Amino acid sequence: MNRRNFIKLSASASVIGLTPLQLQAALKTFTPYFECPDISNRKLVLINLAGGNDGLNTVIPLDQYDAYSNLRPTIKVPISGANKYISLDSTLPENQQVGLHPALKGMKSLYDKGWMRVLQSVGYPRQNKSHFSSTDLYFTGNDGNSLLNGSDTGWMGRFMERYYSSLVVEPFPLGIQIGANKTSLGFHGEEAHGISINLTRQDPAGFYSILNGLGGAPPLNIPDSDYGDQLRYLTNTDSLTNTYAKSISAAFAKGKNRVSYPDTDLSNQLKTVARLMSGDLETKIYLVRISGFDTHDSQVQDLGNIIGKHHELLSSLSDSIEAFITDLESQNLAEDVVGLTFSEFGRKAKENGNLGTDHGEIAPMFVFGKPVKGGVSGTNPDLSEATSRNNYQIKTVQFDYRQTFATLLQDFIGADNAIIDATFFNNTLHQSFNEQKIDDLVKNVYNVSKGCVPLTSNPLGEDKKWLVYPNPFKDQVNITGVQRVESISYRIYNASGVLLLEKTDLVDEGKVTLNLGHFSSGVYLFVILSGSEKEVHKVVKI
Repeated sequence: MNRRNFIKLSASASVIGLTPLQLQAALKTFTPYFECPDISNRKLVLINLAGGNDGLNTVIPLDQYDAYSNLRPTIKVPISGANKYISLDSTLPENQQVGLHPALKGMKSLYDKGWMRVLQSVGYPRQNKSHFSSTDLYFTGNDGNSLLNGSDTGWMGRFMERYYSSLVVEPFPLGIQIGANKTSLGFHGEEAHGISINLTRQDPAGFYSILNGLGGAPPLNIPDSDYGDQLRYLTNTDSLTNTYAKSISAAFAKGKNRVSYPDTDLSNQLKTVARLMSGDLETKIYLVRISGFDTHDSQVQDLGNIIGKHHELLSSLSDSIEAFITDLESQNLAEDVVGLTFSEFGRKAKENGNLGTDHGEIAPMFVFGKPVKGGVSGTNPDLSEATSRNNYQIKTVQFDYRQTFATLLQDFIGADNAIIDATFFNNTLHQSFNEQKIDDLVKNVYNVSKGCVPLTSNPLGEDKKWLVYPNPFKDQVNITGVQRVESISYRIYNASGVLLLEKTDLVDEGKVTLNLGHFSSGVYLFVILSGSEKEVHKVVKI
């Protein structure tokens, strides 16, 4: 259910050169200016189809079925019989007429409800067909032409530490990953590294009890050296893991599942996600994984028999997603969740002679959930592109994968243009992804970009009532606010979210002055407390 957020702030005054008392007077001119739905509980669920999913056998181009059959005489999805393709939507134009793999019955059910959109020919410029490199590109927000968006940070991490900066110090992870042994590079932020946690092979019900007490007291004196940096990182990680574990376990114990799920690994991952959401965990991005899509051989069972490895994988995907969305809908949670599937690349148009396919370039995406506008975006890939001269590759990318993410981050999650550009930028075209959004991806009733996402003119940032200055600072930093108060309560955390200082100080001449010369250079999070409200500021010490 959509709740309402009534207060947005605006002002024309500049804070440059104002004294604390002048600042207080200027900030009192803030006025509300429009209403927006509450989007604070909205979440994304990303499903990684690891290995490179065969898009042509997943979404079959019916307007080119003869060409498709000639390229794939032994592994094609048949046009008749018990395992024929599922006709998606007879009302679509001819160049969008597609058949779904027969294993995708659950996806067809979501489409018929108007809760799923198929995106054709998704990829990125200058496709890299290495599993590791292409996966890293998808998670860092880059393409095959450059790493200018950052090679050691992920787009999810960069997005969350900017858009959810006030939540970095909360006792829950902004991101949760299940299904892989290592935490994804995608969650690695520039400053706040501890914003996600990996639950693989953990029992969420006992997660806290397993971890609690394992770590000893942190060292009192950490040396200023490379060794000290590593020790500090490990200490912070241990502290955050225990903090996160408690909230995860509490949410899992409180939550529930109301439908039966298939007995598969992906299904168990999504079942856990649904239960954590049901338990009111405020995590914003979930990443789950199903592997095995590198189908160089045995993609089908034998000649003319579509049953096989790919059928099994797509059955798990489709049935798990249908159960997950049904579970959320039964608990009135479906309006706040959008999911999508992505794979690091697709497969060649031509089969390889081993009942399989080799590495290709483009692949379809499925975007699903109650807020999603059902339909098909893009047209069927042109199979005439696939010739012996280009090694039977389909080259045309209709949608850059970042277009999908940028559209959801703005239209559904509510991020403004600056946040999107800081998350990833199209350095190949020198263009913002705000200018390349996908039409009709989010239903109008859930789309907050149309007259709702504010361009704030508040000089302190949207809804800010406190100023921490100078920023950056060297030794001393001041805190002042809109209203005159006798004292200010505050907490200071490092960039990983570990509490360093908690105090209440008396206000002198409209401000509190802190001497923090002993702090190391870096980014700190100041949490200003006022009654039941709190405000978070990112401050840099040089």
